[in-house]
Amino acid sequence: MSLTGNWSYPTAIKFGAGRITELPEACAQAGMKRPLLVTDRGLRDLPITTATLDIMEAAGLGRAIFADVDPNPNEINLAAGLEVYKAGGHDGVIAFGGGSGLDLGKMVAFMSGQTRPVWDYEDIGDWWTRADPDGIAPIIAVPTTAGTGSEVGRASVITNSETHVKKIIFHPKVLPSVVIADPELTVGMPQAITAGTGLDAFAHCVEAFSSPHYHPMSQGIALEGMRLVKDYLPRAYAIGTDIEARAQMMSAAAMGATAFQKGLGAIHALSHPVGAVYGTHHGTTNAVCMPAVLRLNAPAIEQRFDRAAAYLGIEGGFAGFQTFVQEFNDSLGIPRSLTEMGVGRDRIDTLTAMALEDPSCGGNPVPLTADNVKALFEEII
Repeated sequence: MSLTGNWSYPTAIKFGAGRITELPEACAQAGMKRPLLVTDRGLRDLPITTATLDIMEAAGLGRAIFADVDPNPNEINLAAGLEVYKAGGHDGVIAFGGGSGLDLGKMVAFMSGQTRPVWDYEDIGDWWTRADPDGIAPIIAVPTTAGTGSEVGRASVITNSETHVKKIIFHPKVLPSVVIADPELTVGMPQAITAGTGLDAFAHCVEAFSSPHYHPMSQGIALEGMRLVKDYLPRAYAIGTDIEARAQMMSAAAMGATAFQKGLGAIHALSHPVGAVYGTHHGTTNAVCMPAVLRLNAPAIEQRFDRAAAYLGIEGGFAGFQTFVQEFNDSLGIPRSLTEMGVGRDRIDTLTAMALEDPSCGGNPVPLTADNVKALFEEII
């Protein structure tokens, strides 16, 4: 089977190895003539970035790049990116990278024609209607990791540098108009990043599948996404050049982000404040949190994961799935506690308060309270 396709759900996706060469056609499709490529500092000088800039330049699109993006992008990065975007007279953004580059790139495009502070567009009620849709520049997304799925998302996560709180900024037009999903761009990922980003995709699928909200389409996508991660992440981790495994993981990442339209839950509610305060890797933090959250949610999700385990080829129903998750983490070098990632017990009360304010709380199948969230942090730190 050829792992190449042109998909139209949830947006136009050009999927397949080597398809980064189609970037000029994607720019024409999106109406861009002077795009700004937005990525993170770690990718700025890597061969995949240089090669992409070469493709842009050869097509007469210039080679403008902005890469002053932190691992957890914030409004300071956004202001700097907007300054470069406007000074260069750009007419669209190529969001290039993992979650940080994709999220910040999408926000540069979103904010390029807005007049209010970015926090006025947080994903609360109908705040997105405050934005001027005509002031949102076109976006092309090019993921270079297989985890966040931000390339198929209608929002970005931006950290407030003053409060250290992660905010979700939402607008339907933040969904990129074209995605180039080229698994060859992920071949050079280090093992730790392969594991952390892959388990981010897994967490998205697990939480979407756990969510009590009604969305059968997302439920099915989440289930198959879990299978792809289970089957192919170990291969991508062991042999980084396994292009089939890289392609299947890139699919799983997009599937996880599509599925969590159904909702996220306590894994992300815990992970977001930890990442904002301590700067930990998001996907790795999710993985550390997952076993404890599964135990909390057991009364509400046991039956559905009995069925999922059978589909995934895991014996023992939900209990077997729990065992698999911990063993899967261990096999991929994931720490068993947040302490190993530099998180201190002295901040548990602060992290608990921040977690309870996170929008992901609303998708958890067991209602989250100060007591059970604090107990989770005490268990995993």
